[in-house]
Amino acid sequence: MDLLSIHELSRAIQGEVGQDLLNDPSRVGAISTDSRTVRAGDCFFAIQGPTFDGHDFVEQALDKGAVCAVVREDCVISSKRVMRVPDTIKALGDLARWYRQRMGFKIVAITGSAGKTTTREIVHYVLSRQYRCHQAGKSYNNAIGLPLTILWADQDREVVIVELGSNAPGEIAYLTGIACPDIAVVTNTLPAHLEGFGTLEAIVEEKASIVSGLRAGGIFLINGDQDILVKYCRQKELDFSSFGCGKDCDIRAVQVCSEGNHGRLTVEGVSIEVPLCGRANVLNVLAAWAVCRQFGVSVTEFAGAVSSFQPVSMRLQIEKAGPLLLLNDCYNANPASMANALECLELVAEKEHRRSLFVCGTMAELGAESERLHEILGAQAAHHGVRTLLATGPFGPAVARGFAGIRSGAIVEVFETTDLLCDNLQGFVQPDDIVLVKGSRSARLEKAVRRLEMLFGSAQQVGRPA
Repeated sequence: MDLLSIHELSRAIQGEVGQDLLNDPSRVGAISTDSRTVRAGDCFFAIQGPTFDGHDFVEQALDKGAVCAVVREDCVISSKRVMRVPDTIKALGDLARWYRQRMGFKIVAITGSAGKTTTREIVHYVLSRQYRCHQAGKSYNNAIGLPLTILWADQDREVVIVELGSNAPGEIAYLTGIACPDIAVVTNTLPAHLEGFGTLEAIVEEKASIVSGLRAGGIFLINGDQDILVKYCRQKELDFSSFGCGKDCDIRAVQVCSEGNHGRLTVEGVSIEVPLCGRANVLNVLAAWAVCRQFGVSVTEFAGAVSSFQPVSMRLQIEKAGPLLLLNDCYNANPASMANALECLELVAEKEHRRSLFVCGTMAELGAESERLHEILGAQAAHHGVRTLLATGPFGPAVARGFAGIRSGAIVEVFETTDLLCDNLQGFVQPDDIVLVKGSRSARLEKAVRRLEMLFGSAQQVGRPA
């Protein structure tokens, strides 16, 4: 982050500040929301979260050398080194917007129901070969994470790649108003977070709202294979370019295929080898190409870079734990990503001649559709050849019903908690199995991955076969 004065900070966030602090010549070198990692010269933003309140740690942050702290107006604290605002999260966003306008870097903003993180990682991996790039840490895609991503970008960065996430209407419009992207991308619009949106149409409207923050002359890229998204953008008379496999897409891929732990596609006559599992990841590569070509990257350069890309942690990573083969996809889940993971499981199981086992966690935030969608998931698992299903969470019984309805006599067990499932894994998993571990973040299925490593050996990533 570029250094800024106390006066600049107070002006950017419209903070109420005492004259003593306003006249302080100190300069802010970084923004922090975690008192444990505050360093001398930081500005500490006191954020209230679901399980903690940063206002409880303001004095600790100041004692560690923070130049100042941004707090709510009603915060009771004796220190004069504070700026008071009505809402510290909004103030953080205001500062990020101000900083973004001050810096010369371009911003690529990516949203979608799935594939945001992998697409962002690919774009960063490719563009970093030619540009000084900065990207979101982990999935920093909300009203706290996005501003921090922008504020942590140094002034010498040329390209910043960010994610925009949403659980409810209006969040994308707010975030894109902070990022003011030069390139905005919608990877897809799928049934996810239905609890907050209700319908797929509402999801489409939310994702497409990313265009509202686009800078003048900016580029809007959408998935052209999703008719509902294309139709909406045309009805709203939005100026967009599309990527996909359909003949009407502006940026088109042909010969798209997935072969278990790798895939390929052809763009502009060049075959691109994709060292990632699942068809969805092949399409994420296409979305990344749609972005990278805007920066003058040739398709040959792009193909060369992608060939050495490594999977994002806990997103369809193929790993070996001793003799056991693992598909570690336990970061998150929705109906579309579950279907993609099961397809990948089937392909790899057939190629490796292994028995397939599915450790399944609940898909969160699906609202009234939860029961039905989990039954469908169970049926999909059966159709994709899963031999043993171990389910956990509140909708585990629904998954089991859907599975047993198709594959009678197969092994299926439901566990009330992830911990109980982990304690029973040794009774179901065999050394030569391939195990898909997937569920929403709330399921914490990385516990199952760690237990399998304890039982069979430390996990090592598996690359594409020679």
